[in-house]
Amino acid sequence: MKIVMVADDSPVIRKVARRLLEDMNFVVVEATDGEEVVELARDNMPDAILIDWEMPRLNGQEVIAAIAAMPQAANTKLIYCTSEVLVPEMTKAKRSGAHGFLMKPFNRKVLTKVFIDNGLLDDSKQQVA
Repeated sequence: MKIVMVADDSPVIRKVARRLLEDMNFVVVEATDGEEVVELARDNMPDAILIDWEMPRLNGQEVIAAIAAMPQAANTKLIYCTSEVLVPEMTKAKRSGAHGFLMKPFNRKVLTKVFIDNGLLDDSKQQVA
């Protein structure tokens, strides 16, 4: 089973993401701030990390850059999550190593599409209706 880390300081976002991801047969790990993301990933790199842009201690861009610099993250998909379309921040995230973007709030359909687009799900086995 693939492991996905949900990195967000909002308990509601983590809870929603956990439910959706577990229904999609992923193992879910949660982190509440940027430093915790980096520490957890260093010890056990997940297959993907959903990274909130505004977190305590390290922001999303700092987390993306730190994870992307780790050799063990070569196959980890870093998905930048935000509630606003801010092109400068999205550009910074991409330059720091983000593979994809996820707008909040999200639902199963949106999450499934992002995961298919990033090779985390096989689209022939998913119904994106």
